[in-house]
Amino acid sequence: MRKALLILAVVVLALASFASATTPATAQGGEPKYAGLDKDLSGVTIRMANIGGGQYENMYKSIAMFEEKTKAKVEIVFLGDGFEIDRKLKTDYATGAVDYDVAWNHTSFMMQFIDFVEDLKQYFSAEELAQYSKAIIDSATVDGKLLLIPRHADISALHYRTDLYDNPDVQAAYEKETGMKLAVPTTLEEVDRQARFFVKNGYTKFGYGLAGKEEGLTGRFYELLFASGGQFIDDKYEPAFNSEIGVKVAELLRSWYKDGIIAQDTPNLIWDGDAANFCNGSVALKLEWYGWYSYFQDPKNCAVAGKFGLSTGFKGFSNEGARRTGWAGAHAFAIPTAAKNKEAAAQLIKFLTSEAVAYEEAKLGFLPVRDDVWARLINDAAASSVPLDKIRLETARQQIGEDFKTPPLIAEWIPISNVVFPTLQKIMLGDVSAKEGLDAAAAEARQILADAGYYNK
Repeated sequence: MRKALLILAVVVLALASFASATTPATAQGGEPKYAGLDKDLSGVTIRMANIGGGQYENMYKSIAMFEEKTKAKVEIVFLGDGFEIDRKLKTDYATGAVDYDVAWNHTSFMMQFIDFVEDLKQYFSAEELAQYSKAIIDSATVDGKLLLIPRHADISALHYRTDLYDNPDVQAAYEKETGMKLAVPTTLEEVDRQARFFVKNGYTKFGYGLAGKEEGLTGRFYELLFASGGQFIDDKYEPAFNSEIGVKVAELLRSWYKDGIIAQDTPNLIWDGDAANFCNGSVALKLEWYGWYSYFQDPKNCAVAGKFGLSTGFKGFSNEGARRTGWAGAHAFAIPTAAKNKEAAAQLIKFLTSEAVAYEEAKLGFLPVRDDVWARLINDAAASSVPLDKIRLETARQQIGEDFKTPPLIAEWIPISNVVFPTLQKIMLGDVSAKEGLDAAAAEARQILADAGYYNK
């Protein structure tokens, strides 16, 4: 528990410094720099277990340069979405089946891997670490051990269809029906009202979109819960998501599914499928990660290109504790303690998170974790003819400084999520009431925490 409390405190205290650190006054000059290419790794094969899908795999194209310059060979032995690779890592770490040198990690998942990864301070100097967001480095350092090197950060922002919100006919119809002006929603009640209006009047197929399985569903439930003033787990590590407000959020998800506000295949959707629904114009508004930005802006593949806007999140159900949404975290790399080529693995991580590689990935829409990359993006946005390019950065900076909220940073987050998300699916499908389902899930969650020893400390 002490480790979890420490990391939670560090995250809260450090995020303000992240926001200020990511607002450099001037852009970097010259070409972005690579790192990790200064050692001869002839004869070394570095094996990787990576996150894949969506925009994630673009980075791996740069590995060819690393191989050419260092003479190393890099083998990607596993690619899967975040939930697939999490399951693989947990199994491999538990059974001693690790046969790779670089592994995916994430700020929301890292506590369950703490005993199976190297302290990266052994391989990165203080000068090298200073290039990354201090907030994330601090939050990933537990009892002096640095668990990961960040790749990029993300926070959920409100994505909405400007071709709907700026349409005079739609505006007039909304005002006639509701007596209110159509504007980007700032509360969950407004989101619900607008989403229903768009569907009822045939403006979109679905009013809202969300991932409906795995941690993607648990996380969105958690986000709407904390935005409504609720807690997922309280300060005594008691499950609290079955509170009155938790039940209300779950009942909203049920009503959205029953009334066709969200897609009928939502329980089968993770990030790629959810994003595809927005891309093809089927969804009016939704919380979504910044990393899909270049995909959504591609007119060859997305019907919404040039027709959507970005905003900070909205507050949850109206009450004194309501606050804006802002589920967030950072993808990263780690070195397993069982790795055979740790020094070479560190070199590859230095390369993949270097200014040059990180800048190319950031241009896809991912939020960088390096100050020098932020400087370049800000400079790019100033010269862009697309107003949303600048708005995106300004909104991201505001959210990171004001709304950045991680899930509970405990090793049991994913095991508890694996109890909660099937329960939420049952609630959405009408197989169990929100109260009954969440109470049963809370009892299971408490047993997981009890077995982990939380109530004996």
